[in-house]
Amino acid sequence: MDRIDEMIVDVLRREGGFVNDPADPGGATNYGVTIHTMRRLGLDLNADGHVDEEDVRALSMERASAIFRAEYFERSGLGRLPTPLQPTVFDMNVNAGGQSIRLLQRVLNGFGADLAVDGALGPLTLAATHRIADDVGVARLVDAYGVERRNYYYRLADRRPASRRFARARDGSKGGWIRRAEEFIAPRWHLSDAQHRARVAAWG
Repeated sequence: MDRIDEMIVDVLRREGGFVNDPADPGGATNYGVTIHTMRRLGLDLNADGHVDEEDVRALSMERASAIFRAEYFERSGLGRLPTPLQPTVFDMNVNAGGQSIRLLQRVLNGFGADLAVDGALGPLTLAATHRIADDVGVARLVDAYGVERRNYYYRLADRRPASRRFARARDGSKGGWIRRAEEFIAPRWHLSDAQHRARVAAWG
C-alpha cells in the first residue's frame, strides 16, 4: 500500500457506504462517489443504458478507490503540493470538488499571495504554496487550511439551512463536517464545545 492508498483508506472511512440524502446536493453517493461523478465518467455498471441510483449502489469499494486516485488525486495534480498538505486537500477535493483549491488559494492570499481564486492548481498557485510553506512552515499552512475548511462548512450551513445537520449534531455538538475538518488541524486549533455552540447559536 502506497501513500495515496493510505489516504484513500482514510477517505473511505470518513465517507462510508451508500446514502441518498435529499439534503445533500451530491445526490446518491456510495463510498463518497456521487451519481454526478459516475455520470460524468459514464459508469453504467448494470449496462441498462443510463447511470442511475442502481449503478451507484453497485459501485465497489475497489472501483471507488480507483476513481479517487485517478480523478481526485492524479488528475487534480495534488501530488505537486507539499506532502504534508496533500491529505487535507485530497479529502476536501473528494468532499467538495473545486472548492478544495479555492480554499487553498484564499489561505495563500491570507499569507500575502495575490492569486485569482479560480480553483485551478496552476503554476502560480503551486509556486505560492511551496514558497509560503517554506516561509511560515508547512504545519502552519496545513492548520490554516483546515481552519478555513471548517469556516467554509459553517458559512455553507449559514446560507443553506438544510445542510446545518451536517455541521451540527442533534445534541448541538459538532457535526460530521466540523469533526472531519478538525481531523487535519492540530488540537490547539480545535474549537471547544462551547465555541462551536456559540458559532451555531443563531441557527436556532
